[in-house]
Amino acid sequence: MRIVLHQQVPQLGNRGDVVEVADGYARNYLIPKGVAQKASAGVEAQAEAMRKTWASKNAKDREAAEEVAKSLVSSTIAISARASGEGKLFGSVSVIDVVEAVQAQTGVELDRKMIEFDEGIKTVGVHTVTVQPHEDVQFPVTVEVSPA
Repeated sequence: MRIVLHQQVPQLGNRGDVVEVADGYARNYLIPKGVAQKASAGVEAQAEAMRKTWASKNAKDREAAEEVAKSLVSSTIAISARASGEGKLFGSVSVIDVVEAVQAQTGVELDRKMIEFDEGIKTVGVHTVTVQPHEDVQFPVTVEVSPA
C-alpha cells in the first residue's frame, strides 16, 4: 500500500515521503496512529508541499545548531560542587546542572534532551559531555567541575 507519512518514522522515511509498506502495517498501525495517510493524487501533492516545508525548516534548524556548536566547542563550562578531599562529589552533577551552567555562562539555551551522558558526573575534574541539538549536528562540550 502506498502511504504518505505525516511525521518521521525511523527506518521508513521523513514527513511528506510517499512510501510503499505492507497493507497490514499501514491499516493496523500507521493510519490509526495518525502517522500516515493512504496516498492519492491530492494527498501526494500535499506531501510535496510538506516535504518542501520540512526541508527548509530542517535546514534552518541545522544552521542554528551549527552556530550553537561554534560558540560552545571552544568554551569550558565551570561548575562548582561540594566534594570530599579525595575529589568525589557529594551527589553528582546532572544534566540539568550542565544546562543551567551553559545558560548562565554563555547565554545559550539548551534543552536537557540534547545532552547525552549516562550518569551524572561524580568526580572533580575535566569531563566531556556530548551535545546533539540537531540529528546531524553533534559536538563535545568541556565541563570543568571544581570543589566548592
